[in-house]
Amino acid sequence: MKMARPSFAPLCCGLACLLAALLVGLAAGPSGAHPLAPALLELVEQPGGRVEVLWKRSSLSVPGSNIQPVVPEACPSQDRPTFEEQGVAVLVRWTIDCGEAGLVGQPVRIDGLGPAKIDTLVRIELADGRKIQRVLRRGEPSMVVPAKASKWNVFVDYLTIGFDHILTGADHLLFVFGLFLLCASTAPLVKTVTSFTVGHSITLSLAALGYAQLPSGPIEALIAASVLALAVELARDTSKETLMRRYPWPMALLFGLLHGMGFAGALREVGLPQGEIPMALFSFNVGIELGQLAFVLGLVIGSLALARVEIPMPMPRRAAVYVMGSLAAFWTIERTTAIF
Repeated sequence: MKMARPSFAPLCCGLACLLAALLVGLAAGPSGAHPLAPALLELVEQPGGRVEVLWKRSSLSVPGSNIQPVVPEACPSQDRPTFEEQGVAVLVRWTIDCGEAGLVGQPVRIDGLGPAKIDTLVRIELADGRKIQRVLRRGEPSMVVPAKASKWNVFVDYLTIGFDHILTGADHLLFVFGLFLLCASTAPLVKTVTSFTVGHSITLSLAALGYAQLPSGPIEALIAASVLALAVELARDTSKETLMRRYPWPMALLFGLLHGMGFAGALREVGLPQGEIPMALFSFNVGIELGQLAFVLGLVIGSLALARVEIPMPMPRRAAVYVMGSLAAFWTIERTTAIF
């Protein structure tokens, strides 16, 4: 007797509605389809102990939050801060003096990370050329400037950045959600998601290492268009077996190459630490994969749970696909318009 393969198709109707509503709320936030970019605190030490400070944060902010850097008390300011607007970012520059002892061993803190829920990248360049890079977040808002960067800190920091990026990017999540709806059973789902992973891992690595550089504007517009194309495919009559439905994994590989360029753009905003580039690139990629797997696992568990509970759902699966397509169409128009 041949056992039937487990199918997700009849299970995902209610889940589709719930998830679509969740992603609509995520996309409608102040950051749009992507989270707010991390803030940046850059400290460049000069011979003699003077330190040039750059504080960069988004002009968009979460209501009730006000993130601010706190430089060492032993390093008094030498001039008044200067302010500059750069797109949606605000740049503040000033100089402090840490004396002959320098920055090593001094505490650095970022206040207000809890309400803002925004990570802060700290870049430090010591007078002898050593470079240190850390990510401060609400669970760890302070650090003591070390003499050299720790490989473990680099791994954890960039893994967390990758994990947070995929789980707070509504356009990437919608695409993965579309792949979930496209695949009717476990085997095609595993093959399709793996192909998507391979695709964006290739272009992420090439772009981050400088072998493939493309403008971020067209890439973001094409990513939105890929979500729209997948939504159009999902809205078609399921009784007709199209090429995309017959071979979903080559399509996922192709679009994965495109999404990898988008991930690389996020990584360029953060930057890669000198001397630890392979480690940072690897852990960032691992973070993205873990976030993606967590999302897919949540979809599978949610589908199986809803199959056991008879809850009336006011919206059919098709309505969720239309919501997905509408969001993707809006992002495509918005990002294409921004290019020109």
